[in-house]
Amino acid sequence: MWWLRPVRRLRSVGARVYGGMHDPLDHVTGIEKRELLAHLAGDCDPFRIMAIKKGPGTRERPNLIPSAFCQRLLACRCCIHDNHLEYMWLHMGCLTRCGCGYWFLLCPVAPL
Repeated sequence: MWWLRPVRRLRSVGARVYGGMHDPLDHVTGIEKRELLAHLAGDCDPFRIMAIKKGPGTRERPNLIPSAFCQRLLACRCCIHDNHLEYMWLHMGCLTRCGCGYWFLLCPVAPL
């Protein structure tokens, strides 16, 4: 008679003794931990992958693109109404001009 067997309940003794769950920061390691620490420090985009708004983009004041490497692939949406992107490689120390006329410059940042 399986319905008369006592029901085994799973319970966490550790949660009852310590009053709650452990901090997730104690369990993560590697790049995930560095990402979590960057989020706690206030950096919402630690990998620099979110879209960057264009500034003036002139030759004297180019749009600064952060990178921890000596080159980076950049996609520029030249016109708001277009459905395609213009891709270009940026190299450290070299000004690069897109087909729409905006200038870009790669600026160094510390790696994560």
